[in-house]
Amino acid sequence: MTEKEFIPSPYKIDVPSGKTTYKSPSNIALVKYWGKKANQIPANPSISFTLNECATVTTLTYSKLEKESKAFSFEVSLEGKKEEGFKPKINTFFKRVYEYLPFLREYHFEIETSNSFPHSSGIASSASGMSALALCLMDIEKSLNPDMTVEFFNQKASFLARLGSGSAARSIKGSLVQWGEHAGIKGSSNLFGIEYPHKVHPVFQNYCDTILLVDKGQKQVSSTVGHDLMHGHPFAQQRFSQAHENLSKLESIFASGDIKNFIAIVESEALTLHAMMMTSQPYFILMKPNTLEIINKIWAFRESSKTHVCFTLDAGANVHVLYPENEKAQVQQFIKDDLASFCQNRQFIHDFIGNGARKIN
Repeated sequence: MTEKEFIPSPYKIDVPSGKTTYKSPSNIALVKYWGKKANQIPANPSISFTLNECATVTTLTYSKLEKESKAFSFEVSLEGKKEEGFKPKINTFFKRVYEYLPFLREYHFEIETSNSFPHSSGIASSASGMSALALCLMDIEKSLNPDMTVEFFNQKASFLARLGSGSAARSIKGSLVQWGEHAGIKGSSNLFGIEYPHKVHPVFQNYCDTILLVDKGQKQVSSTVGHDLMHGHPFAQQRFSQAHENLSKLESIFASGDIKNFIAIVESEALTLHAMMMTSQPYFILMKPNTLEIINKIWAFRESSKTHVCFTLDAGANVHVLYPENEKAQVQQFIKDDLASFCQNRQFIHDFIGNGARKIN
């Protein structure tokens, strides 16, 4: 598909007003997307687990203006309070998607959003937030064009979400979502995420993820700045090749339930992401001392307990602890006893693999 296929024909129905609500999850990348080209096109493909509990609920109330506005007309509320700080990012998002949603200047929008996880918890909300907003907008377009198929709806929702936040492309569906062109994955696209099309062993279908809140402060470097640092990075091409190779290796790992090699790839990907930041210009160290303490504790516990617990990281200090569902009791006790003390205020969030976003009636 090309971008032009997402530009709609004239709408068939006039809708004066309405209201729609979507709940959309965050996701955690196993093969990391780091580096992008123009228009939010990823420099390498990625794959992620869709989470279940860490989610954003967005309600979009819309009413038609008397005449089309030259600017976008909207207000934003977070947890019931007006949030002026979100408006520039949403305005930028509307500018990017206007070509594909030409009704945007015909309505006034009230955007009400809330997160299931604490605000400023250190969990990136851009993926869940932008995907929830994109789904609400697609629900409006669906009412303007009722002939739209479910497949096209989901593809375009992912396409639009990507223009707000790259990783948001992976939050529409679940439980395992791949984004970015890859020779071995049929239907893969740089424009939107797809449900992973190959066989997935049952052990990977109900995986658990506990997010350890090591540092709840503002990120040292924004994702946008971090991605830009891959331009001219001395190891960029090797990194992009590594991502393709790891996705290829995961096909047999997912099919066979090979957790040992799954762990090797996931932890290597996490450390590579941080290695890219440490070797860029300017360079950043995003881990905190407690991040390293946790990693070493996980390695030691995995060896002594013979469990399959492992870690991954986003571009920050927090640690995602991944483990199969049948080891849940043992690993969660380990987290409570040995890892919680390394978290701010002993805070962590137990989550598990979900099935993607859903409309709330």
